[in-house]
Amino acid sequence: MDFIVQNLPALICVLVGIGLLVAEAFIPGFGVAGISGIVFEAVAVAMVYQTAGPMAAAVTLLVALTVIAIVLSISLRSATKGKISQSDMILRSTERPEDGYVANEDMKVFLGRTGTVITTLRPTGMAEFDGVRLNVMSSGEFIEAGTQVRIEKVDGGRILVRTMTENA
Repeated sequence: MDFIVQNLPALICVLVGIGLLVAEAFIPGFGVAGISGIVFEAVAVAMVYQTAGPMAAAVTLLVALTVIAIVLSISLRSATKGKISQSDMILRSTERPEDGYVANEDMKVFLGRTGTVITTLRPTGMAEFDGVRLNVMSSGEFIEAGTQVRIEKVDGGRILVRTMTENA
């Protein structure tokens, strides 16, 4: 009991650090919570090192890392299959085409169409096809504005065009 009272600040730092690291797992990016959690864990190990020596600090570090791993795995499992997965914290909606969400694959309908370059392709720029402006790319050459082009290939969001003279 005396050991716990003597190391209470370090214990509090370990617990706060674990809480911050778990919170960081659910917050996008690597931000304040994650960095603060790591700092709290380092401070806890330093406190134990000063009061009990290097062996106790090493044990504290191993115990803290083990507890962090266990708590994170339980939290992430809960986020996929447990109570957390039913909370508002987890996004469950999907973007379906019937709801109006369109993927880049739908650009294949433009394959083979001819249009006019609006901005000089160096090698990328804008061209208009049947009243629709698209970001397009040439195969490396510059194509001046006003030139007639044809869509040769659609690969995801990348639309490759060639001048009408190249196609002949």
